[in-house]
Amino acid sequence: MTQLLGKSIIVTGASSGIGRAAALLFAREGGRLVAAARRQAELDDLVGEIAEAGGTAAALAGDVADEAYAKALVAEAVGRFGGLDVAFNNAVIIGEMSPAPDMTLDNWSKVIATNLTGAFLGAKHQIPAMAARGGGSVIFTSTFVGHTAGMPGMAAYAASKAGLIGLMQVLAVENGARGIRVNALLPGGTDTAAAAEFASSEDARAFVRGLHALKRISTPEEQARSALYLASDASSFTTGTTLIVDGGVSINRT
Repeated sequence: MTQLLGKSIIVTGASSGIGRAAALLFAREGGRLVAAARRQAELDDLVGEIAEAGGTAAALAGDVADEAYAKALVAEAVGRFGGLDVAFNNAVIIGEMSPAPDMTLDNWSKVIATNLTGAFLGAKHQIPAMAARGGGSVIFTSTFVGHTAGMPGMAAYAASKAGLIGLMQVLAVENGARGIRVNALLPGGTDTAAAAEFASSEDARAFVRGLHALKRISTPEEQARSALYLASDASSFTTGTTLIVDGGVSINRT
């Protein structure tokens, strides 16, 4: 398949979960990947899997909250693939869960730094590279938490992810005339390592499944397919939007 044929793409949070599934799918669709995450070994495994399937990818490990790393990822895409067309800013941490009065400033700061500041720094350097190509697609992974629902103990996570939606809207308006689209993917419950930490027992997992109208949670691959829509020319007139892919958790009352 060739929905992303020849496109140069950065995917952050690519070592596991939605990011890994998206990197594999984007490569199968012809994209040339710069895979980003903290863990070098997992990135190397991902790049090897992509290469075995006939795709093209490079790995660069680092912390998305570090501006030097954001610049290095863009430089890698430009230097290796000639430019940048798509950026899937997907890196995320949930942080410690506690009521707001009990939450430490350190936890708040770490979550905001990774989820919101990291996405800002990524876009700050990705957008000029896309403008040089005549356009592109920036995608943020947000969530329904803090957008359509509040979840106890998740003040930092919800604030960081809600902030992404405001950031996305401003960037979409600022850059639309340059052919750069900016959108946010809002997953519901998804079968990732982070989700397993959130719901560690079978009772907890059953409760989370029951929150969704579909009475199940998503696979990472399902979320990756929605990210593919935003990355590809299929969404050429889509910008400034929240694509809610949450299995109906936002509207379910049963």
